[in-house]
Amino acid sequence: QVQLVESGGGLVQPGGSLRLSCAASRSSIDVMGWYRQVPGKQRELVATFTSGTSATITNYADSVKGRFTISRDNAKNTAYLQMNSLKPEDTAVYYCNARALGPVPATYWGQGTQVTVSS
Repeated sequence: QVQLVESGGGLVQPGGSLRLSCAASRSSIDVMGWYRQVPGKQRELVATFTSGTSATITNYADSVKGRFTISRDNAKNTAYLQMNSLKPEDTAVYYCNARALGPVPATYWGQGTQVTVSS
């Protein structure tokens, strides 16, 4: 079992920045990512960071490309989401996601952190 602890959400004005953090309770997580959800809509992918033996792969939703950056500190088992140039439509609950691939795949979710972009 993996516990994910998120932090960094809050209220910010349009054009501002926030950084979300997600600390995993153990290593050996192949993919860490962020999803978001607003009431009445499905949870959607924001960004993922896949750690490979020879390279890392990042993936972003079109709506956040050029504004958000996902990164990972393997020594701390922590993923980050740097969000710049925030827009009101970025308002949502952001969930950290962790996936272990391999013979026994597993998926874990954090508790969610609210991000509100408003003047």
